[in-house]
Amino acid sequence: MTSRTTAEHQRLEEARDRKSHWKRWGPYLSERAWGTVREDYSAHGTAWEYLPHDHARSKAYRWNEDGIAGISDRHQRICFSVALWNGRDPILKERLFGLTGNEGNHGEDCKECYFYLDSTPTHSYMKYLYKYPQAAFPYQQLVEENRRRGRDSREFELTDTGVFSENRYFDVFVEYAKASPDDILIKITVANRGPEAADLHLLPTIWFRNTWSWGTAKNRPQLRTGADAIELDVPHYGRRFLTYEGDPELLFTENETNSRRLYNNDGGPQFAKDGINDYIVHGDTSAVNPERTGTKAAANYRLTVPAGGSATVRLRLAQTKSPITRTFDRLFDQRRKEADEFYETVIPQHLSQDARNVMRQSFGGLLWSKQFYHYVVRDWLEGDPDQPAPPSDRKYGRNREWGHLYNADVISMPDKWEYPWYAAWDLAFHCVPLALVDTDFAKEQLTLMVREWYMHPNGQLPAYEWAFGDVNPPVHAWAAWRVYKIEKKQRGVGDRTFLQRIFHKLLLNFTWWVNRKDADGRNVFQGGFLGLDNIGVFDRSAPLPTGGHLEQADGTGWMAMYSLNLLAIALELAKEDPSYEDVASKFWEHFLYIANAINHLGGNGVGMWNEEDGFFYDVLRTPDSGDIPLKIRSMVGLIPLYAIETLDSDIVDRLPGFKRRLDWFVENRRDLTANVACMHTMGMGERRLLSIVDPDQLRRILRFMLDENEFLSPYGLRALSRVHKDQPYRLPVNGMEYRVGYEPAESSTGLFGGNSNWRGPIWFPVNYLLIESLQKFHHYLGDDFKVECPTGSGQFMTLWEVAAELSRRLTRLFLRDDQDSRPVHSTQDQYREDPHWRDLVLFYEYFHGDDGSGVGASHQTGWTGLVAKLLQQSGEGEMPRAVLEPEDQEALSEVPA
Repeated sequence: MTSRTTAEHQRLEEARDRKSHWKRWGPYLSERAWGTVREDYSAHGTAWEYLPHDHARSKAYRWNEDGIAGISDRHQRICFSVALWNGRDPILKERLFGLTGNEGNHGEDCKECYFYLDSTPTHSYMKYLYKYPQAAFPYQQLVEENRRRGRDSREFELTDTGVFSENRYFDVFVEYAKASPDDILIKITVANRGPEAADLHLLPTIWFRNTWSWGTAKNRPQLRTGADAIELDVPHYGRRFLTYEGDPELLFTENETNSRRLYNNDGGPQFAKDGINDYIVHGDTSAVNPERTGTKAAANYRLTVPAGGSATVRLRLAQTKSPITRTFDRLFDQRRKEADEFYETVIPQHLSQDARNVMRQSFGGLLWSKQFYHYVVRDWLEGDPDQPAPPSDRKYGRNREWGHLYNADVISMPDKWEYPWYAAWDLAFHCVPLALVDTDFAKEQLTLMVREWYMHPNGQLPAYEWAFGDVNPPVHAWAAWRVYKIEKKQRGVGDRTFLQRIFHKLLLNFTWWVNRKDADGRNVFQGGFLGLDNIGVFDRSAPLPTGGHLEQADGTGWMAMYSLNLLAIALELAKEDPSYEDVASKFWEHFLYIANAINHLGGNGVGMWNEEDGFFYDVLRTPDSGDIPLKIRSMVGLIPLYAIETLDSDIVDRLPGFKRRLDWFVENRRDLTANVACMHTMGMGERRLLSIVDPDQLRRILRFMLDENEFLSPYGLRALSRVHKDQPYRLPVNGMEYRVGYEPAESSTGLFGGNSNWRGPIWFPVNYLLIESLQKFHHYLGDDFKVECPTGSGQFMTLWEVAAELSRRLTRLFLRDDQDSRPVHSTQDQYREDPHWRDLVLFYEYFHGDDGSGVGASHQTGWTGLVAKLLQQSGEGEMPRAVLEPEDQEALSEVPA
């Protein structure tokens, strides 16, 4: 890697020091604002039906805006995106189409082909690709065919409809380059991939988020026509200009609800949100303002693009009317070059060109997935002064206990179409690969979730807008510690202020877990579904049909990991402030209690560790039927491996207060420390090991985990053992049978998680944490500790080598194989055969447990973006220790590379 002194690094420093606001503009526009909880003002919380796609073009949004390849300022006052019409579609293509959660045979699903090709952290350069069919977009076919298919069939995608046959489509490339923080150059290139010339209406569109219709702000911005420019008059920003080239037809309307279309209200606005749509598609000249003024405007370019040719439109959004001259293209070339120089400092040069492309696109997706997220729960519950009052039932329904929550920030989204809302545990994983390119943004994101207008006063972190009170795995401390160490490696010094601030807030959250999710006060935790949706036999977020409660191996394992994460942070802070030694002792002792509980506590001798099987299981504690271990071999039983850290003797020796307490516990509470592997026996480098499992337990668990007939797939670790394909788990309760069977892809039922599935597919975040755990175990056990990998192969590996093998299998999902195919796209021939598709990569939510094909949300670059971290630290094959950076060793000590 080269020096970290590129032009983009300088922009990041200027943004951090608030010298220049390079991040004021970015891809903060959502790809779906319809069908969200925020826009739902129904009586019974039917978000998908209250504001469907068919209404989206006509209804002004209350909270957020959406568009294709769009940008906005960080407060989303001004929005820009691209609209298209091929002359055949029934509506103007202004936003991405997809099926609702109730329409899809596997839940909500975007039915478009689009790709985040590139972005720098300050968005000084960005590139996006949208593939637009020249035939009529098959809206009805997509709805009807997916409705016809059951949950036992795969989803019917846009590429299955035939609209891309004979390459009769446009590749629409949208690029942005910043001349300065408030001077944005826009280049839209339309390439005709088809065999004949084709017509297209290209409509670069600019508008204001509607802030004036709700009775909370009366200052109304305005757009008007000017010489070679659309003028913007914005109360907050002042005068701006969207300069364009050529002689397009300028169309103006208002970003107001068309109440005549939606509600048969003749008193609605004369010019409405869908006015440009009605003018272009239906030729309704009365739908646009002849005075050429409004709050939404588009420049209508009528293009005829020759077969195999392209056409380019250039625009500029700036504070002054800046002409589009020859310097325009030179600046674009400069920003592209600077983007390349920046990524040369991030992406290892020893990677193949294919791997570098995958890594670059994963970063592009992470950075394009930022979104301005706006949701003020109190206002949403009570309604707006100038609008009808919401149904009274809302005050007893969704999110009623989160009235303090005030969100109006740029946040990293899981997927800006399928999940255009933050999820706390997703976000934690996003921040690790994000830290490789922008540690400041990663830290800001982690800190945001624990601020007082996000975190509940009782200490709970908000989960997601569908139910802020749901419980996600407590991975925030892990992410904060990880980001701190990544930055420490990059800059030579860690941000201790960040670490202290987030540590104090996490103390509140840890206390919430202890007080709310340990039913009997025995250090055994029940966190509900914990983000794993339908992995279990019951809906773990609902009352159990048996009565009683579920003691969760994953919930307890997560909390043991949380204790060790906070211990690691406390020990780091104690290096300069001895007061943290007492806090470190608190988390060390809390870990001991949890480790003892998960291994031994249980009525009638039934604990979560099953000695007979050598695996962890959830235990059902019932009032009448006794205690039942739920013998499902799933990720639930692997999560306890996350609770692992090593203590180096020199670190302990430098902290006398902590050392005294540790030694006292080792000598006087052998009933507790005997369950921790291992406080008495020193490992490599005289280290002590803090782990729920001892070496014997570890071997027994890995026997299942590394068995290709169980967890180990060619592409990573399955969430559920494949053994349950032929041997599904069955539990009879009250005359009913509950069943868990192996399903490698989409869920065949709507139980518990709708379109999610933890019954067989490969999920990146849990795999990534297991790789880290194996590295830590090796750090203590050394090269002499070897296990058979794969189980039954006769091949033995160190745990370091096993971690490398898992990493290789995961990255293999995205890299071309011997058949020139990427497993992630194995079910779609175009990605292998077509030169205009073969270098494009989608980062799915999860992956088929047997063939590796992408499943779930297609643009969940967030936690699947961890592939960038794996490639950065591990390469494409083996993981030599010399390549691994100190923060990747992930011990409590500073380990030389």
